Amino acid sequence: MGHREDLLEGAKRCLLDKGWTRTTARDIVAASGANLASIGYHYGSKEALMMEAFIQLTVEWADGAAPVIASAVDPDAPREDRLAATLDRVTAGFANDRAFWSAQLEIIGQLVKNPELREKFAAVQPGGREGMVALFEGVHDSAVGPEATRTVGAFYHALFIGLLTQWLIDPAAAPTGKEIVEGARRALAGTVLDAPGAPGAPEGAGG
Repeated sequence: MGHREDLLEGAKRCLLDKGWTRTTARDIVAASGANLASIGYHYGSKEALMMEAFIQLTVEWADGAAPVIASAVDPDAPREDRLAATLDRVTAGFANDRAFWSAQLEIIGQLVKNPELREKFAAVQPGGREGMVALFEGVHDSAVGPEATRTVGAFYHALFIGLLTQWLIDPAAAPTGKEIVEGARRALAGTVLDAPGAPGAPEGAGG
């Protein structure tokens, strides 16, 4: 590999080991075997290099997660069961990539005070939404159109980040896929506060 690739691999390792804020340019140099000047030459800044490393880690996660999730979902099962199984598989995978997801939330926390970083995130957010649709629907990114990206992608992205946050806070208390699907059903049906067995309440629903 050349210096550019070495720097990217070093930045990826630092992002996972030390996080966004604690990683310095010298950390990346030490992890990559390159030199400080090469960061500016190849990427312009440490922040740009770190953003590229984060995007690459995200792509690698999606490439690895998609077949694992697909293998856990019965394509002939009812729609709600497939969504619940997908959510359960996503949650189970958080433990394997805890450092990556912790780094993601750390980066999100920097957006308010870092306009340049926020602009970079805004630029890649549509692609992230598209990827969420592809992941949850078990299709290739190319099959996801603009409308699905804008609507369903936003929904899946919000669902994913919310589930991740709850899991990071307390893995044992994170909701199951069935609980999330049941919650969505009750919210859409307007039966959120109905007691079990009440008229209009989903069968088996808790209060």
